Amino acid sequence: MNSKRVSPFRSSFLMTVTLSAALLVAYRSGFAQAPHTLDAAEEQKVDSLVKQMTLQQKLDYIGGTGFGVRGIPALGIPPLEMSDGPYGTRSNSGFPSTTYAAGINMAASWDPALAARIGGGIGRDARARGVHFMLGPGINIYRSPRNGRNFEYFGEDPFLAGKIAAGYITGMQEQGVSATVKHYLGNNSEFLRHDSDTEIDERTLREIYLPGFEAAVKEGHVSAVMDSYNLINGLHATQNGYFNIEIMRKEWGFKGVMMSDWDATYDAIGAANGGLDIEEPTGKFMNNANLGPAIQAGKVSEATIDEKVRRILETAASYGWLTRDQRDTSISFVDAKNNTVALDAAREGAVLLKNSGNLLPLDKSAVKTILIVGPDGYPGVPVGGGSAGVVPFHQVSALEGISNEFGASATVQYDSGVPTLSSLASATEFTTEAKGSKAGLKLESFNNLDLSGSPVSTTVTRHAVLAGLTIKQAIADIDAVMEMLFNSPPSQISHRLTGFYNAATATKYIFALEDSGEGSGNRVYVDGKLVIDNWRIVRAFQPHITLDLPAGPHKVVVEEWQKTPIGGHVALAIVPENKVVRPEAVKLAAKADVVLVTAGFQQESESEGGDRTFSLPYGQSELIREIAAANPKVVVAITSGGNVDFTKWIDDVPAVLETWYAGQAGGQALAEILFGDVNPSGHLPATFERKEADNPTFANYYPAGDSKRVDYKEGIFVGYRGYEKNKIKPLFPFGFGLSYTTFKFTNLTFDQKDEGGEIHAVARFDVTNTGSRKGAEVAQLYVTEEHPKVPRPEHELKGFERIELSPGETKRVEIPLDARSFSYYDIAAKRWAIGSNRFTVSVGDSVESLSLKTDVNLKVSGN
Repeated sequence: MNSKRVSPFRSSFLMTVTLSAALLVAYRSGFAQAPHTLDAAEEQKVDSLVKQMTLQQKLDYIGGTGFGVRGIPALGIPPLEMSDGPYGTRSNSGFPSTTYAAGINMAASWDPALAARIGGGIGRDARARGVHFMLGPGINIYRSPRNGRNFEYFGEDPFLAGKIAAGYITGMQEQGVSATVKHYLGNNSEFLRHDSDTEIDERTLREIYLPGFEAAVKEGHVSAVMDSYNLINGLHATQNGYFNIEIMRKEWGFKGVMMSDWDATYDAIGAANGGLDIEEPTGKFMNNANLGPAIQAGKVSEATIDEKVRRILETAASYGWLTRDQRDTSISFVDAKNNTVALDAAREGAVLLKNSGNLLPLDKSAVKTILIVGPDGYPGVPVGGGSAGVVPFHQVSALEGISNEFGASATVQYDSGVPTLSSLASATEFTTEAKGSKAGLKLESFNNLDLSGSPVSTTVTRHAVLAGLTIKQAIADIDAVMEMLFNSPPSQISHRLTGFYNAATATKYIFALEDSGEGSGNRVYVDGKLVIDNWRIVRAFQPHITLDLPAGPHKVVVEEWQKTPIGGHVALAIVPENKVVRPEAVKLAAKADVVLVTAGFQQESESEGGDRTFSLPYGQSELIREIAAANPKVVVAITSGGNVDFTKWIDDVPAVLETWYAGQAGGQALAEILFGDVNPSGHLPATFERKEADNPTFANYYPAGDSKRVDYKEGIFVGYRGYEKNKIKPLFPFGFGLSYTTFKFTNLTFDQKDEGGEIHAVARFDVTNTGSRKGAEVAQLYVTEEHPKVPRPEHELKGFERIELSPGETKRVEIPLDARSFSYYDIAAKRWAIGSNRFTVSVGDSVESLSLKTDVNLKVSGN
């Protein structure tokens, strides 16, 4: 791999130079392990190995080993190990590692240098464990807050995502560990991810969904790319030669390894000819039984197989993996250096959304009693669920972080605020008949997926609970889960639970359901009406609704199916809305000097394998409202991978922090921010809409009817581009973030040099800390074409910089711009084009707060 290639765009080049300088200081010892261009002797060795391998060996080599590439001891080729967990190294079954803030948090820092430190830290942990390929970062665009994996990704803007990704990749690969950018391409939701067909027009692909991957290749020089599960414009990603070969390799010059997501290969010949190099977790399709006859029949050439083998071996040789042990015994298994990085990640990503009356920072001397209330206050939620679910050696919860901050100077109290769903389900009583019958529900079991025919068994169960593997349990023993998932025969099971719930009084009742997501489906009927429908599409892991019920019995039917050997977990809880909040929590709130509500999602409610609700999980909006009614000094801290429904309570509380999934040190960082030891500096990497229906993708996020086609009808107008086009004002705009100090932008200039007909420009401006506290501001630069020939966004992010400033300090910021900064993708010409020479360059601290503007008469050749 050529780690010295220069991006064709000057702005990218300058970013890379700056980033490399930062890395040189932080990770100098790792530079000797960075990927390098092969010399003649190394190339000759790789060629020799390929020639010595039999066809059988080659075809075995491109089929995975669960989490890696098999070795060939007879030829001296070592096995290569892979690890899940883009925010920590999870190479052993549930074994812990340093756990960093998730991707959305990283993006909220707007700090590529921090991303490089995180990538470097994960790389060090990987080296300590002998891991060659880390399966991250994930950079799919945030289209809608409903996507269950948004927490892993870098937000809604491709420019921001690309810069954060390049930093992360560079930091990791300098440690001698290959990053694997994923999921290529169009994996912007978790429902039907194996079967959904992502339909995206060419211009939208080029301007929104491809640039992050392009930056990973051209700026980050990533060594591996993972294809996604879904189809793209009618063809599965793993056999889509247009993206894998024409764009990735021929246009962008990618020389590394293309691997499948786990069980994301669907056709042997299609994948072999479509650019896939490694099929994971095993050679289920790309194997000798399938490809041997295909080669003999001329449907696949042996030269194509040789190319795949050569790319794997060249990547290994570029890192020195063929001649050295990947495990670096000079690095501690528990690397203390990484704890600081994890803490900085949690600090920088937190976004202060509201601070009425300057409630924050809290005066520690004036607070004698503080209540922490909410399900995420203890033990804390470091990451969301699924393959990113790293287990930390230790984690600091909000309860512990604030208790440590106070020491013995104040009383810190805690209450969960709302019961767990499992405890509510276990407390929800049913009867088998409307009146005068035994307790429980009738449970019918079927050996098919659609409840057809006669049940194979009929029993009575006490509660609406079916035992199975929860997401949190799966994360704790991922190796066992992978073994079950990919090496066990599929299940063909469905169940129906039927019973009667007796409403004690006429009021509103919350119905909350939990399931295990992918490979299953469920639905709930109340009095014959379908009220929760996850039968075909898992719209949320923990869907919940509120129904007005008259007093008396109500027939409840829960149906579910599962076709995977894991999962099958279902639980339904019913509780009166006015009783979901624990009264003890409200009593404590009334007596406290200040209350911190730790609301948001957990691994069971926001995870890979299914989407999540826009609203907070059941009971939490009610909790915030009741706490706010009991105490006017309330701070709400949200754990989520994106926006939630704030409208039910935002006007009732003075302060709100979005802390995302903050990793192992989240509680410490939160305490430092609450009490002013750290000035919040995060800015939103995604727009926070007021209502779910305001989102530009709302009407077309799910396919219509029984279709599996997801048509990206909003085109390039996703995220802030769409809100501005649709004239919808969000609750919190893209780029927004408050601080404990104030900043001023002044003296914007724009200069362009004519260098051989190419555009090389730079915008310069001053940023001053006009407040009384040290803090960091995120300066953002947006470009607008004045009279575009084709529809273009009102603003497009084309540069940014995070600046640390002491009170009264001013710094001059320089942001380079190039031709791409002003271009759109011309579909007819199949190239990037500049439509006119009249633009506006705007600078500020969010897309809605751009205090500096300058008109630009761009010098464009031919215009």
